[in-house]
Amino acid sequence: MREWIVVVPVKGATGKSRLEHPDRAELARAIALDTIEAVSRAERVAEVVVVTSDAHVAAEVEGWRDDVSTGFARSTTTVPVRVIPDPGAGLNAAIAAGIAAADATRPRAVLLGDLPALDPRDLDAALDAAASRPRSMVPDAEGTGTTLVTARPGVKLEPAFGDGSAARHRVAGFAELHVPAASTLRRDVDTADQLRAAAGLGLGPRTSALR
Repeated sequence: MREWIVVVPVKGATGKSRLEHPDRAELARAIALDTIEAVSRAERVAEVVVVTSDAHVAAEVEGWRDDVSTGFARSTTTVPVRVIPDPGAGLNAAIAAGIAAADATRPRAVLLGDLPALDPRDLDAALDAAASRPRSMVPDAEGTGTTLVTARPGVKLEPAFGDGSAARHRVAGFAELHVPAASTLRRDVDTADQLRAAAGLGLGPRTSALR
């Protein structure tokens, strides 16, 4: 059942400062776009809200609605992807803007836009588990950060992303979902080593082309 609204904050070309690459800006965009595409293909997702100030990311995502010649053709497995502007006050402010734009009568989730190996089935499994919990979270592969937070309808959602966010989310009452350590949902990418680890899981097409 498609019921979840997923907010994806994206820095785009200005992100991934620790990721050494000859074309870091394009790689950062590719990672974000592969993540957004994977989210929209999850069977439990009804809408994706992308929060970004990157004009290239916004233009491509908005173009998916009309351009069936891309690899992201509109089909029965895709859902609406809406873009709203990043207010420019940091990650959590961008996330807050996305949450404010989401329908609070539906279950909501926030997923970081740096999961280029994301398998939609892994996201579906986590959302299934989250459906029975007021608020929940998934730590990253290292166990210190967070890749996903969720809230049931009507439950306030105030994430605290950033360094050490997993501990902050636990203290704030987010229940940790039991997601396997090797899940693609836990493999975010900030460094070259993490990109190599993600490649072992299978990168999305845009990221793979630039790696």
